[in-house]
Amino acid sequence: MAGGRGERFWPRSRMRAPKQFLNLVGDKTMLQLTVDRMEDLVGITDTYIVAGSDFKDIIMEQVPQLPEENIIVEPFGRDTAAAIGLAALVLERKDPREVMIVLPADHYIGDSHRFLEVMKSAVAAAWRGENIVTLGITPHRPETGYGYIFQGELYDTFTGNPAYRVVRFLEKPDYAKAVRLLSTGNYLWNSGMFTWRVDLIRQLIEKYTPQLAQGLDKIGQAMGTEQYLAVLEEVYAGLPKISVDYGILEKTEKVLVMRGDFGWDDIGSWTALERYAEKDERGNAIEGRGVFLDTSDTFIYSPGKTVGVIGVESLIVVNDRDSFLVCHKDRAQEIKKVVHALKERGLDEVL
Repeated sequence: MAGGRGERFWPRSRMRAPKQFLNLVGDKTMLQLTVDRMEDLVGITDTYIVAGSDFKDIIMEQVPQLPEENIIVEPFGRDTAAAIGLAALVLERKDPREVMIVLPADHYIGDSHRFLEVMKSAVAAAWRGENIVTLGITPHRPETGYGYIFQGELYDTFTGNPAYRVVRFLEKPDYAKAVRLLSTGNYLWNSGMFTWRVDLIRQLIEKYTPQLAQGLDKIGQAMGTEQYLAVLEEVYAGLPKISVDYGILEKTEKVLVMRGDFGWDDIGSWTALERYAEKDERGNAIEGRGVFLDTSDTFIYSPGKTVGVIGVESLIVVNDRDSFLVCHKDRAQEIKKVVHALKERGLDEVL
């Protein structure tokens, strides 16, 4: 899934080139790293990328080995349930009993070898066609930017990796609740990575989101015909804008979780990127040139320009091209509000 707009990464992430198409960690973009990571498990001809039409050219440029027909174009962004449903329609035409792996295009994985081991186990569990399998990450800090999964009893073991029943999903908590969840040992971060059989996810969409299912049926009937693009645009605009977590996973008991101990991170905000920057003795980090005076726990991103900060703490300072951002770290998840406010004021040229 590569259709996100990366609003919490503004101003580096822009509408025409959001974070999944940027080099954030290493020499490759997040999308390229995601595709490369899967090449030993899924061949390029069985790799599909779901994104808006605005991103088709950049996807072809960054992943030239991908067959063009494997770019599944959304005419509008309608959240993850619709994007996954559309992809399931495409795969269903090949084989409804195949296993489908869903990965966001902007995740960091420290240990790709271990990631593939766990993913192979998740595929083995999903192959039965009885359950959705999600990957949960053992939390190591009280994170308020992620949803959580409550891990239940052991269900079975697949190729050496245990799978547990999911008792419930929790939305992003406040800090105090995140501290409590961290202390229990049974709550995992919801990574947003899923595995299921195509026929199972189609059944669950029909059961729990019938409006989405009806729209997908109309789109599916038009696939392979000259009317497809017109039907897709007309129907897709009316699909419910809902996440697959809220629309399906939180409503069904057919969900297993496997623990992902492979150095996972969701590079979804400036505070996430800062975790990979070298820091001085007071916890400051800089990408670019500048000085910190009487300053602590502050991150500066300012390539090509020199920045000086005095007497502050816990700030994010970003100077990127034509835009400048100053934000307290505690408010980093709210940067998208700045994007929306700029749009309301007609400043689309900086978005």
